[in-house]
Amino acid sequence: MHSAVLLIEFGSIILSLGLLGRFAARFRLSPIPLYLLAGLAFGEGGLLPLGASEEFVATGAEIGVILLLLMLGLEYSAGDLVTNLKSHYPAGLVDGALNALPGAAAALLLGWGPVAAVVLAGVTWISSSGVIAKVLGDLGRVGNRETPVILSVLVLEDLAMAVYLPIVTALVAGAGLMAGSVTLAIALAAAGLVLFVAVRYGRVISRFVSSDDPEKLLLVVLGLTILVAGVAQQLQVSAAVGAFLVGIALSGEVAEGAHTLLSPLRDLFAAVFFVFFGLHTDPASIPPVLLPALALAVVTAGTKIATGYWAARRAGISVKGRWRAGGALVARGEFSIVIAGLAVSAGVEPSLGPLATAYVLILVVLGPLTARYTEPVASWWTNRTRERPEVRRELPEEASVRD
Repeated sequence: MHSAVLLIEFGSIILSLGLLGRFAARFRLSPIPLYLLAGLAFGEGGLLPLGASEEFVATGAEIGVILLLLMLGLEYSAGDLVTNLKSHYPAGLVDGALNALPGAAAALLLGWGPVAAVVLAGVTWISSSGVIAKVLGDLGRVGNRETPVILSVLVLEDLAMAVYLPIVTALVAGAGLMAGSVTLAIALAAAGLVLFVAVRYGRVISRFVSSDDPEKLLLVVLGLTILVAGVAQQLQVSAAVGAFLVGIALSGEVAEGAHTLLSPLRDLFAAVFFVFFGLHTDPASIPPVLLPALALAVVTAGTKIATGYWAARRAGISVKGRWRAGGALVARGEFSIVIAGLAVSAGVEPSLGPLATAYVLILVVLGPLTARYTEPVASWWTNRTRERPEVRRELPEEASVRD
């Protein structure tokens, strides 16, 4: 009976996602906000709560994030990664300063204390690699000139998590300086090792993975990616970073073949990830914290757009590309929820969880919209501003003719 209910529930979710995706495609919109709303409808406190399939959906959601980052990594070689990191590390510093400080300030203004300030700083700092990867694919911008800048900022954020997450874990657990230092050292060593292997032995890995049989290639690439992601997470490094670096390590025909084979799986599990996010949000917990979450979302949406614009300008991208880069970085998601979850489980601040959830929901819905419309709105405003002086200069001449 349990397996029958599981199949019915999961089948209903997948069917709903397919219909929502078709609806979004008809209006040329990203389906992500609709997937999230579906999660709210099927989750706790929603219209039709699910029970039997929740654990299965949770596993699918993890695989979804891993596949999103793997596919993103397949677009670039190890050399591209190193070059981008060397070129764009100042953008990572600007990103941290502009987007972490508003979260820390908000926590202090609400009287939550320094530990909650460090946690909320991370919530507002880190963009959602999963959402942004999906949006870039939906909008057909993976090959755009500004996309490497966006990816560089995201990779720098993900790598920064290797340092940040152990620190937050130690803070919320009340661990001593020695225990926190050991955790941080392990995380840094693990991240450095994975990056070194990806850069130094990428060709060897590609030869090992390569196969003329699509079935064997799919199994080896998928198995290797999930294995590395799991090991990375076990060592307090993000599973997303591990998956991204596996994609970076693969190159040539192997990368092209893996991309073709894994695209349908990515789309399926990525949709499950966004539903899972909504499933774990009780709609009743949102209204009490909606106003502060909305204010924080507006401020940090602006700071993310400024970050992307500055980073793209520094890279010599055109004005339109700068606005597209800024708009694409607005969405927050998986990392923000993970960070908030650490604090909630440790009992740091009861209101932090609902605030973070409302904040992420606002920006994960707003993110695809800013990615699509920031550049057209900015262009419209620029053209309108340029026309105003001409109108003002013509007014005195028209008045003199009337006189």
